[in-house]
Amino acid sequence: MASLRPKGPLVPFTPALLPTSQTIPGRTILLEKLSPKHADDLFALTGGLEPPREALWDYMFDGPYSDAEAFKTGIASKSISTDPFFYAIIDKRNATPTFGKAIGYLSLMRMTPDHLGVEIGNVMYSSALQRTTGATEAIYLLAQHAFHDLGYRRLEWKCNSLNEPSRRAALRLGFSFEGTFRQHMIVKGRNRDTAWYSILRDEWDTSLKASMDKWLDPENFGEDGGQIRSLQDLRAELG
Repeated sequence: MASLRPKGPLVPFTPALLPTSQTIPGRTILLEKLSPKHADDLFALTGGLEPPREALWDYMFDGPYSDAEAFKTGIASKSISTDPFFYAIIDKRNATPTFGKAIGYLSLMRMTPDHLGVEIGNVMYSSALQRTTGATEAIYLLAQHAFHDLGYRRLEWKCNSLNEPSRRAALRLGFSFEGTFRQHMIVKGRNRDTAWYSILRDEWDTSLKASMDKWLDPENFGEDGGQIRSLQDLRAELG
């Protein structure tokens, strides 16, 4: 006799794909596979122990880097990693001094193709990328790629629970808070409680992508480059 206990619905699916060296173009930035050729540009923006740059590494698994050769070794190691799979963020704004250069990186990681789950992580935004349209566009491009090119149904965002900027960013981007894993890791000798967030593909397709499309539209920005309508307002409007 078959069990009468409740079970989840059956999920007809094809396993998701793993990322490749495919370039993902956007309006203000593009994503390309991280390579040792990006190391010099990235070190110029994130290397050194000056307080603003050193702080970029507070919640990362590596760094900070005072030595360019050590940084290059780290980038070389990241460039051959398959999980995490790292993307360099290339500046496409032709009016900036960093045009055509790598101004940050991020990764797809903890990929489980048989369960259709993947995470965005290792987000390193230099000062040239922070608080720009490209900072949001990078997540938009990678989310769209994960859901509709690679076939995942769940996109995760995890961060140190003490990392308030990352927590605010997750909520602004439409991720839902799922809880805190207490004493989850020891990173650089320190305890890390990890805050977990997620977006489901249905949520992305229903409203999150559309709200980001509207926010990223050039008409949503004034002559000074400032946003006219916030991402949260557009998301609320679309429901």
